[in-house]
Amino acid sequence: MNSPHPHVHQTHPAIVKRLRRAGGHLNSIVEMIEQGRSCLDIAQQLQAVEKAIQQAKKTLIQDHLDHCLEDVVGPLARDQRESMAEFKEITRYL
Repeated sequence: MNSPHPHVHQTHPAIVKRLRRAGGHLNSIVEMIEQGRSCLDIAQQLQAVEKAIQQAKKTLIQDHLDHCLEDVVGPLARDQRESMAEFKEITRYL
């Protein structure tokens, strides 16, 4: 869903950089396959790309929780803040 206003957070440039690097790395893996490189080498490189993408996703989700969710929910009572803090903490294990 596109918004008429850009939705940019402080972490977005770092996420874009990480994803561009992963995209380049993925292109290199395609070349490795085409060149007949060993399956072990290819699997190791795929793992590295997968980890980079997972980290980008994790950073994006954490950033969303830290900035967007609280804006929508608004000020919370003290007992509710603890539940929100627990929710944010548990998402770190995604």
